[in-house]
Amino acid sequence: MHYDLTTLPNGLRVITESMPSLRSVAVGCWVDTGSRDENGNEAGISHFLEHLLFKGSEDMPAREVSETFDAIGAESNAFTSKEATCYWARLLDQSLETGLDVLSEIIQRPAFRSNEIDAERQVVIEEINMYEDDPNDVAFERFTTAVFAGHDLADPVLGTRDSIRGVSRDEIAGYWKRRYGAGSMVVAAAGSVDHGDLVGMIGERFADWGGDVVDHDHTPVMAEPKVHVKTRETEQAHIVIGGPGLDRSDERRWAFEILNHVMGSGMSSRLFREVREERGLAYAVYGFKLAYADNGAWGVYVGTTPSQTDTALNIIREELAKVVAYGITAEELERAKGSMRGGLALSMEDANSRMVRLGRDELSGMPHLSVGERLDKLESIDLDDIKAVAADLYGAEKRMIGAVGPFEASDLEEYLPV
Repeated sequence: MHYDLTTLPNGLRVITESMPSLRSVAVGCWVDTGSRDENGNEAGISHFLEHLLFKGSEDMPAREVSETFDAIGAESNAFTSKEATCYWARLLDQSLETGLDVLSEIIQRPAFRSNEIDAERQVVIEEINMYEDDPNDVAFERFTTAVFAGHDLADPVLGTRDSIRGVSRDEIAGYWKRRYGAGSMVVAAAGSVDHGDLVGMIGERFADWGGDVVDHDHTPVMAEPKVHVKTRETEQAHIVIGGPGLDRSDERRWAFEILNHVMGSGMSSRLFREVREERGLAYAVYGFKLAYADNGAWGVYVGTTPSQTDTALNIIREELAKVVAYGITAEELERAKGSMRGGLALSMEDANSRMVRLGRDELSGMPHLSVGERLDKLESIDLDDIKAVAADLYGAEKRMIGAVGPFEASDLEEYLPV
């Protein structure tokens, strides 16, 4: 991996990785703000703002934004997380300047027309309705609320119906002015792109934009074991069980990547084999991790018939206890490393994946590691490292459950202790 990084006089950073064999470019404007940076009366405003920027500026209305992207055959969209917002486009290299014209205009000069804000409120509320109709999403939201209870990471990115209905135009414009600026943005690009040319294009379009680096409130999570249940008559119970995990800079993350692969990633994982293949209790069962600047979480998701909930959770609990007590085998370690080697190599063949890695790591202050450097990190992990991180995470006394199904929280509380 070779990348080039330039910081413009106004503080805006431009980072690129050239992929000469491509004719396309993936470019993303990463803004250092997300739902965790919202004040109490701003719940969901980061995501709402993401929608509104595509409504255009005074000089470029929403229809012109969409028609310009369509005319050059570009893919364009945006996403908001708890810690960042990204506006991106994937387009032909010859259309890069046109794409940057649009992105620079909507990010620096949003119109915030009152009628469009009111119309988009309902769009966001429909998005909230869509997610709340998906029991899988609700189970994950309940788990996140439990594991990050009392912390700014606990709130949903979308906000609530009431918060979206209540936020005013002045509050939206004030949040944009407070959190958006040259010092809080990274432009990342990968594909058929020349770094010097892109720096020149960005300089022409963003040179007059001001804004300092933004701050964040980073504090540890103090949550206690808890069950958060959405009682609902469903054909399938959706359950997430887990606990506090590692922040994104913790060096133990490399060992946990392997542990999570062995336990719950892929068809050869222990949980997939025991819960699905041997017992037929679920179609989907897998492990995952959440990693943020100051906190993290690990978890296991399972979807099963409500009457089989106890059996599935007992198996998951037993498998977690086994790996804490005995670790994994040498064969599992090598198989996981081999799978992750292949996954890393495949991910680097996609320009959009590379752009996301560049932008995310630069914005968060993480080191830009090459595939070789990442593989070296993984290869250095041994069985003792895996056993230690299993004890640190799976063996901890704090467990949280988020669930959707025809039961109450008290029905699942017995699964909180190790």
